[in-house]
Amino acid sequence: MSAASTPTPGSGPHGQDGHGHGGASRFALVIGAIGVVFGDIGTSPLYTLKEAFSPHYGLDSGHDTVLGVLSLAFWSLMIVVTLKYVTIIMRADNEGEGGIMALMALARRTLRNGSRSAYVVGILGIFGASLFFGDGVITPAISVLGAIEGLEIAAPGLHHFIVPITVAVLVLVFMAQRFGTEKVGKVFGPITSLWFLSLAAIGAWNIVEAPEVLKAFNPWWGVLFFMEHGWHGVFILGAVVLAVTGGEALYADMGHFGAPPIRHAWYFFVLPCLVLNYLGQGALVLQHPELVRNPFYESVPDWALYPMIVLATLAAVIASQAVITGAFSVSRQAMQLGYIPRMRIKHTSHDTIGQIYIPGINWLLMVMVLGLVLVFRSSTNLAVAYGISVSATMLIDTLLLALVARALWPRWRNWVLPLCVVFFLIDLAFVVANGAKLLQGAWFPVVLGIVLFTLMRTWRRGRELLGEEIRKDGIHTDTFLPGLMLAPPVRVPGTAVFLTADATVVPHALLHNLKHNKVLHERNVFLTVETLPVPHAPAGQRLRMDQIGDDFYRLVVRFGFMETPDVPLALMRACDVGGMSFDPMDTTYFASRETIVAGRRRGMPIWRDKLFAFMHRNAAPATGFFRIPGNRLVELGSQVEI
Repeated sequence: MSAASTPTPGSGPHGQDGHGHGGASRFALVIGAIGVVFGDIGTSPLYTLKEAFSPHYGLDSGHDTVLGVLSLAFWSLMIVVTLKYVTIIMRADNEGEGGIMALMALARRTLRNGSRSAYVVGILGIFGASLFFGDGVITPAISVLGAIEGLEIAAPGLHHFIVPITVAVLVLVFMAQRFGTEKVGKVFGPITSLWFLSLAAIGAWNIVEAPEVLKAFNPWWGVLFFMEHGWHGVFILGAVVLAVTGGEALYADMGHFGAPPIRHAWYFFVLPCLVLNYLGQGALVLQHPELVRNPFYESVPDWALYPMIVLATLAAVIASQAVITGAFSVSRQAMQLGYIPRMRIKHTSHDTIGQIYIPGINWLLMVMVLGLVLVFRSSTNLAVAYGISVSATMLIDTLLLALVARALWPRWRNWVLPLCVVFFLIDLAFVVANGAKLLQGAWFPVVLGIVLFTLMRTWRRGRELLGEEIRKDGIHTDTFLPGLMLAPPVRVPGTAVFLTADATVVPHALLHNLKHNKVLHERNVFLTVETLPVPHAPAGQRLRMDQIGDDFYRLVVRFGFMETPDVPLALMRACDVGGMSFDPMDTTYFASRETIVAGRRRGMPIWRDKLFAFMHRNAAPATGFFRIPGNRLVELGSQVEI
């Protein structure tokens, strides 16, 4: 897509918000966005200020230091979340969808396929997606732990029950995933709205006692903080970044609600509530420096402490739910784009296609989240590990945004690109500050990101090598079909659909069928499924059918990376394109299932060959992923060495 033909930022296929929502439903969308989109960033007040004044950073809770930290947190919210994500980056919508995978696909569309720049952009996007999973592991653990730790303030004797209660809550959250979030999602908005209103009320109550804290709006206090603490002060950004965790989620969830509802919820409700609460915690510390050990719960009136613990736990559960759902969505996108093996996907809603459940991802997340809780055992310890994956993802988002702005926004790039330089410097400072905590626990999300990145790149490269081997050993249809028709085998009634990744090569399943059964169906279709770098395939590009021989057809079915491939449904619509009708009871699907053998060729190191073979062996079959009925399927095996 050229820059000239690309829509201006913020314009989607359905109007301004990309979804065609009218004013009547806008309020409902705002409430829904509050419940789903802002759960992560909404629970940050539980631990951000507490972490900033933890012994790890060695800061005193004096007047100037408190105002300096609050000023840094406030301006981070304004620059990173409000300006970068909500105002600018949410305009980089890929057919109305957001998130780092969608942004990567949009950025790669500006580059020549196969170029080194496209390769580098792909690497950045995949590494960012890998780090997103690191965030998805830590967020449920730190949010629920931070909420349950309020019991220490109410009753110090309950300290030993914090970890068991946290584990029990998290187990229930993950076990409930298979039922879907459609029903409970309806109450997410009101509960989270109540949470934010409580944050604002508690903050305002404490600000009245010490209005001096309002000076933190002046950025000069942040400058004074760095002047007083020197280079050592940069490391406090490792705690300040906790205030903006969840900013990327605003962009990732744009496809569910549209940009305007998210913007309105942030500008007029969520941001004011968060700022009031942070200032309220700061006001408490200014008056009572000794309460800095847990300023959030210490700022709550005694009569409201237990209700606030319950409400905080519910907010943490909702934040966890949002992150888990986001992991499901990103996993499906990665499957469609060919970066991770196919997994079983369960749809949990009859009305909303985005409501999905991936058992493999769910249980893997649960094991890692529970492991984090049992190893780190407190939100303070976890906060040390938190931040590096978030800040690195934000840095990658900035780089991709700059590329999109330079290539696709000719009218906007003159002011967006200079801002990208500012964003880059801030994100880099966050990365450096969190990188200093590598040995204290920040190594976990980094190692997890590297492992996931290696798996994704191995799967992608392995699939390419597999395709090359199949093409090298295959027979081209242009030479095979004329020879076959010289001495045609017995024809049997019905339609045979052969799944193949390369429509120019005769499918192995057809060759095996001819070799062993010695028959040919009346109609034979070579079916190739392609994934487009857009969320939803345009109707005009969905199907393409060509006749290539005597009742032989080549059919290409295209899906967007946000769609669930349904091959039988697509075939039923093929009559609109090629005039061919498919009777579901008279159609047989043939697929070849390759067994990978690790060889000593130069494609990948032998350990990656073996890793790919293991992943391929345990991947869900393509037939199930494409929703092909098992009672109409014939699978034929073959062995391929890579």
